[in-house]
Amino acid sequence: MHRPPGSKIVNYESAMKKIATFGSVEDFWAVYSHLRRPHELPNVSDYHMFRQGVRPVWEDAANINGGKWIVRLKKGLASRYWENLIMAVIGDQFDVGSEICGIVLSIRGAEDILSIWNQSSQGGRTNLKIRDTMKRVLSLPADTIMEYKTHNDALKDNSSFRNTDVFR
Repeated sequence: MHRPPGSKIVNYESAMKKIATFGSVEDFWAVYSHLRRPHELPNVSDYHMFRQGVRPVWEDAANINGGKWIVRLKKGLASRYWENLIMAVIGDQFDVGSEICGIVLSIRGAEDILSIWNQSSQGGRTNLKIRDTMKRVLSLPADTIMEYKTHNDALKDNSSFRNTDVFR
């Protein structure tokens, strides 16, 4: 998904372009090898990778009671972190069953934002396992700030990245 900086999207779902679906690692690589790398994307672009049948919107039945872990990245790091997160999700390194709904990379002007969406914002241990696994598979520094935001809160303030809970 891409929109010109400063413009607003009226219908979020219709603004997205479905690129492909895949059911195996081989199918994934056949698609991924032809995609633009995150550092090649213009500002205000997003890549979404979600489980089959889950729409990448807060209101989807699989997402509505969940939330997302957020990591803000310095410019220039997104391509490596995105690929590492994709590999971890596809390779089931999180070991939380179907709790993970999808992942999103948001390319913005001053920073890039990586997030992993999960089904239940109330699953304390599972949520912490997702956070800790994300830090481990991305080899994030120990002092990296992680943020969490429930999709219900996002719906209330109509924002993905403002008013988050911060974890150090």
